[in-house]
Parts: sequence; C-alpha cells; structure tokens
Amino acid sequence: MPRSTTRILLAEHHPIYRLGVRALLQSEPNLEVVGEAVDGEQALSLVASLRPDILLLDHVLPGINGLRVLQQLTAQNSATRTIMLTAAMDEPDLRSALLSGAWGVVFKNTEIEVLPQCIRQVMLGERWVGFESVNALVGELHASRRETQSRLTPRELDVVRGIANSESNKDIARHLGLSEQTVKNYLRRIFEKLNVANRVELALHAFEKQLISEQPRSDDNVRVKRGPMKM
Repeated sequence: MPRSTTRILLAEHHPIYRLGVRALLQSEPNLEVVGEAVDGEQALSLVASLRPDILLLDHVLPGINGLRVLQQLTAQNSATRTIMLTAAMDEPDLRSALLSGAWGVVFKNTEIEVLPQCIRQVMLGERWVGFESVNALVGELHASRRETQSRLTPRELDVVRGIANSESNKDIARHLGLSEQTVKNYLRRIFEKLNVANRVELALHAFEKQLISEQPRSDDNVRVKRGPMKM
C-alpha cells in the first residue's frame, strides 16, 4: 500500500516548468514536493539524502542526463520510483528508459491531470507511459532483452563489451587471451546472430538492449578507451 503522503523529488532544469509542476502537485491531496534538482548530479545527491518515494526526472538534464541518472539509480537498487518527464522521446530512448527501470514516462504536453494520476498509479505498482498503464509492454521488453542475451555465449558477450568500449580487435584479443583472428570469427557470428552490419551498429544495439554494462571487465588493468569508434 502507498504511504498516506507521497514524497516527490522534482528534477527539472527549466525554472518556469519546475514552478508549474510544483504548484500542480502541491494542490493535490497527499502529494508533497520535498526537493528540487536542476541537474543530474544534484538529482542523484538529493535522492540519496531525501529518499523520496517518486523522482520526477527530466529526460534532458545538464551534466548527467536523465537516462544516465535513471541507470545509476537502478544500479544502486534505489527504492525511489522514477517517472521520466519529456517534451519528446524517440522509440529507442523510450525503450531504454523502460528497460533501465523507469516506472513511467509522461510527456510535457499532456493534460495536467495526467501527471498526478501517473504518480498515484506508480505508487500502486503500475507502469505508465503517456495516458495509460503499460505493465504488459514492460514485461515484453524485458523478455525481448533476455531472449537477445540468451543468443550470445558468455565469451561473445565479452567481445561485445570490448566493442562497446571502443576497443580494437587487438585490445580485445589481449584482454581475453585470444588471437585477433578468433576475435574476428566471434564478431562475424555476433553480427549474424544480432542482425547488425558493423561495429557501430553492434555498440548501439548493445547499449539499447542493455546487453552489457558500461563498466570494464573485472580482470581489466587498463583504462577503458573512449575514443572514436573504429570501423
């Protein structure tokens, strides 16, 4: 059961919109805005200190953007439930938000009653996008990710991790104790399994489907490269 009062942290960098959302929520019974953040770092800090029930998180924030904030909170097993606020979100970002742990996505041009309704439904354990509950959709997305992961062997996932970290075939081979030709053979099979054409598409696919984390392998003793993606 939800608490009698739902404590809300608002992370939004536009002051006028932030003021409007605060006024809307404060006019609703049993909803309380306990803090405001203007960028991603402040949002993470205030979630840790205030432990709100709900984080209303702008999709586009200065510094650490909304999706990164969401992913960090999910990695920390935060009990705060995040609802993304967005003026516009394309399908890959929407899928990524839901797969990364967002409980809801509310578009900024929706009717004003939608946001309080979304908050209350999320507190009851419902997922929400736009105007409606989408529990079934989120379940399908997670099932799709598990299916994609199951197609790849652990060693193939290691190779994908290297590609996502912009490593060359030589670097991947050195880290995994393989020959460069073996890495090329793995890549050929991975491209076929995931239906991607090149390394760039593979890296984008890996992040969209969350096949790997962005952290280096535990046995890496070198800094992960962040240079341009090699073709």
